[in-house]
Amino acid sequence: MVQTLRKTLLPVCVAFTVLLSACSDKASMPAPDNGGSSTGPLKLAVTPDAKFGNILTDANGRTLYFFANDPNGTSNCETGQCAITWPSYNAGSETPPAGIDQTLIGTITHADGSKQTTYKKWPLYYYSGDKIKGDVNGDGIGGIWFIAKPDYSIMLGNRQLVGSDGKNYVDALVEGTANTVYLTDGAGLTLYGYQPDKFNLNTYTAADLSNDRFWPIYQSDVMNVPSIFSKDMFATITSVGKKQLTYKGHPLYFYVGDTQRGQTTGINQPRPAPWPVLTPKTPALTP
Repeated sequence: MVQTLRKTLLPVCVAFTVLLSACSDKASMPAPDNGGSSTGPLKLAVTPDAKFGNILTDANGRTLYFFANDPNGTSNCETGQCAITWPSYNAGSETPPAGIDQTLIGTITHADGSKQTTYKKWPLYYYSGDKIKGDVNGDGIGGIWFIAKPDYSIMLGNRQLVGSDGKNYVDALVEGTANTVYLTDGAGLTLYGYQPDKFNLNTYTAADLSNDRFWPIYQSDVMNVPSIFSKDMFATITSVGKKQLTYKGHPLYFYVGDTQRGQTTGINQPRPAPWPVLTPKTPALTP
């Protein structure tokens, strides 16, 4: 009788196990694949999201993120709890999706030899709190982690400000040691305001553009911005025949002395104050 009962229950148990496995597969996404598993790396994809529009994901739909501490193009989240919470993403040598320029995709190598994919030189990460396809739980955490998008016109850096004099600053006026969150373009280059400017009015650039080579106008449309901002904080104006992006009424500029991403050498030019970096707390200019 026992033998008969075993034969009867075996198919039921197998069927239940298969069903349970199928339900589990539907409930959660595979763990992030950093290129070291037997399945190989997961191809980069552009995925539409109901809230955020087109975002960067892996081939399984797992959301990817940028870290504001990385405007210089290197990962500042390689080890410890940070790397556990925000695992790095590696697409390997897969062909990029349609609409993504191959030249915008790169690879960096960590100290331990592992690889990480970059977009516009921003290292790409997963968030461990995203459990299923479509989760975007990591966006905005700490005001420094944001969903990776292919078309940010504004991003944020979070670094120690260092002037061309080699001194550390915490804003355009005060020397000190601390990270500052500040505006960059989509590729991580620092953006500045000019203190004498008026609301949506560039008072610096000469009509003949003779000084534009020192403080070039940031020519951009209002595209995507980090979620801590609203798009109506930004506008485009025409300055000496050029399109210029503004933030809270401040016309935006680059500094010619910033030859690399993440540099902030303009903050003390020609002395501290006239060319501040702009931050989420920067007061708006009044019309």
